[in-house]
Amino acid sequence: MIRRLVGRAAQGLLVLWAVTTATFVLIHAAPGGPAVLADPKLSPVERAAIESRLGLDRSLGVQYLRWHGRLLTGDLGDSFLYQTPTLATVLGRLPNTLLLVTTALVVAILIAVPVGLAVGQRPGGPFDRIVGVVNFTALAIPPFWFGIVGILLLAARWRVLPAGGMMTPGMPADLVDRLRHLVLPAAVLALPLAAELIRYLRNAVAATLEASHLPPARARGLAGSAILTRHVLRNALLPLLTAIGLQVPLLVGGAAVTETVFAWPGMGRLGVEAALGRDYPLVMAIALVVAATVVVANFGLDLLAGWADPRIRSRR
Repeated sequence: MIRRLVGRAAQGLLVLWAVTTATFVLIHAAPGGPAVLADPKLSPVERAAIESRLGLDRSLGVQYLRWHGRLLTGDLGDSFLYQTPTLATVLGRLPNTLLLVTTALVVAILIAVPVGLAVGQRPGGPFDRIVGVVNFTALAIPPFWFGIVGILLLAARWRVLPAGGMMTPGMPADLVDRLRHLVLPAAVLALPLAAELIRYLRNAVAATLEASHLPPARARGLAGSAILTRHVLRNALLPLLTAIGLQVPLLVGGAAVTETVFAWPGMGRLGVEAALGRDYPLVMAIALVVAATVVVANFGLDLLAGWADPRIRSRR
């Protein structure tokens, strides 16, 4: 058990190093820079002065080693755009993103489990075909399109939900107001995720129902609901957890577009602003925090998978 935990921790550190290294290379390979974006009319001397002040006049190797050296001390530098410590800026937005992503994940699971169980018990039936068409549509259409349509219909036309933000400006913050602002962005994130989870769960349930151990369970007189919960759902839980683990990075990445569309003050929207402004320290800090969040989430799902499947626990 301890050896496995140490191995997973080492894998997590390797993932964090790979993500931060790739991010560092990509953002510095992008054309332009903070000085150019600040004012394209600046003279070469003025640009050089700005780059020297920001530490961008040094070689990429020196900048790379300097950033990792700061990481060991917990200092990721200051944001070019906000002139604030990058780590504090990112961690200030992290709860908003976690709220949005967690809500979307819970909604997707609440939709996927009953629908996946229903279609998995009767594959090829009328309901299965209808769900298949809906799933295909949800996966084929970009999430931001659903967001725009939701804003046009529910916010602009029918005025039943707010168009964006996390709270109504000038109004006291309360739970009802927060929930109303959360509905649209969470639904946009949850819809394609639920469609993907339904596909995994449907196939897992159908395969489990064909297993050889179910006829003896029926012969012992177990009710259909007991068989469904004790055998079918338990065996289908591992593929479902695996699917969630695969979708978590896509869910966090999709939050960037959704947060931008709905002006949700989270890390995704902050990352878009940082990338457009060539705020290198802020982009690096966001990449680190997002990667760490995904690593921790997958580690938690791995523990749940061990609980769901005793064979995994026996290999630890």
